Amino acid sequence: MKSLKYVLAIDLGTSGPKVALISSEGEIIGQEVEKTALNVFDGGGAEQSPDDWWSASMSATKKLLDKELVARTDIVAIACTGQWAGTVALDKNGNHLMDAMIWFDSRGASCIDEIIAGFPKISGYAFPKLRKWIKLTGGAPSRSGKDPIAHILYIQKHFPEIYKKTHKFLEPKDYLNYKLTGRMVSTYDTMALHWVTDNRDINNINYNEGLLKMSGLEREKLPDMINSTDVVGSITAKIAEELGLNPDVKVVGGTPDVQSALIGSGTVRDYEVNLCVGTSSFISCHVPYKKIDLLHNIASIPSGIPGRYFIANDQETAAVCLSFLKDNLFFPDDELSTTIPDEDIYKIFDKMVANTAVGSNNLIFTPWLYGERSPIDDHHVRGGFYNMSLETTRRQMVRAVYEGVAYNSRWLFMYIEKFINKKLEHINIIGGGAKSAVWCQIFADVLGCKVRQVKNPRQANAKGAAMLALQGLGYATFQEVADKTEFTNIFEPNLENKKIYDKLFNEFVTIYKNNKQTYYRLNHQSL
Repeated sequence: MKSLKYVLAIDLGTSGPKVALISSEGEIIGQEVEKTALNVFDGGGAEQSPDDWWSASMSATKKLLDKELVARTDIVAIACTGQWAGTVALDKNGNHLMDAMIWFDSRGASCIDEIIAGFPKISGYAFPKLRKWIKLTGGAPSRSGKDPIAHILYIQKHFPEIYKKTHKFLEPKDYLNYKLTGRMVSTYDTMALHWVTDNRDINNINYNEGLLKMSGLEREKLPDMINSTDVVGSITAKIAEELGLNPDVKVVGGTPDVQSALIGSGTVRDYEVNLCVGTSSFISCHVPYKKIDLLHNIASIPSGIPGRYFIANDQETAAVCLSFLKDNLFFPDDELSTTIPDEDIYKIFDKMVANTAVGSNNLIFTPWLYGERSPIDDHHVRGGFYNMSLETTRRQMVRAVYEGVAYNSRWLFMYIEKFINKKLEHINIIGGGAKSAVWCQIFADVLGCKVRQVKNPRQANAKGAAMLALQGLGYATFQEVADKTEFTNIFEPNLENKKIYDKLFNEFVTIYKNNKQTYYRLNHQSL
């Protein structure tokens, strides 16, 4: 038998890094978590400190290694994944010049409107430009301003001195790779959301001069690209000494969290669907072709698996809506504040939901707390409770949040099914929200399909990153590890509940349609 080898996987989420130790058979041996701060401010700003990312990642890694779960000499690689569409401006010496603009920073929306301007227009884009973007990349910059191209253009316009000093703009996981190896590179799949790479040949992706010129980005400020399974380099001598690892430990290119979640959940075949419910939420699957649905922000783009396409439909705020409920409504730090229960508040939420009737007495929560990317690309939209009455209870409010997130997932789900032209019988569910059995059942009832609860759902991203290293270094294939995916439970849809949710889902979509202009009038001046 081959002796087991191990990968350290760092998953840099918005709330902080999760570091896991994963065997060459895909088994999660142990994990540690650290928190990082998020700065959100007026005008659509959302930033985090790269220093915090690094210190928290190293702290979690050291805690995990100190458990001595495996021999450190058997650790052969480090693989990083994490939040996608963030932007770190680094100078020639690798110092960051400002805090990172992360995936839901929308301040660059007006910059995108400037580069897409022209006539004739379609969906706000000059048609000749849109045609070129779609032909070469498979999509186009989001008008929400949340893509990295928007971040870079915003820095170029509003922080010209920082832009001038920037040597490379890196994504979050590429920043970690730089800190580990000293190399500033990215991967083909990661750079797709900059919308300046020609993806027509999935095996020959390159920056396109015409797209760079049309977008206003400079090639020399963007990193060279490699495959996600390629070796960036070995860890530096300093890192090897600090962590007590062999200096030959390799760091692979890695992939962002959307792609690593798809891989780590075991959905590596075409049309196998993954639903990740974390701070944000997304539905994704691999597809064997290049296609686009511009109206609903879905496009076939390079997967974390080299030579493959995938699609994803993103919801900006999901499980974080429960944090909003806890911190802003139930237990705020104000004159009416009370003590937060010692028991895990989210377990209490689960109990409250289980003791509340399906449909929450027709109370509807819309989870658009920080704008939305898809299926509607609208950074003006905001969330809220609808149809409240004097009879509305706190239990109903909690259940309505669970259901509202599921309604929005259904909104995404229906366009995924149209895109792949298939009725889906089951999905794999991961992320922190997937730990809740009651929420998994709500998803099954709302979506009308079987929901398979992946074992260790919060570690799926890290597992996906580790699978890249195992494949790249020749220890195991993607399919070999995916075939060993275990499920904690499988939830069948309750058809009686689905009838209730069908009605409420239609009203959920109608709420957006009826209030779209109101959201714009209330919020466009603050962005």
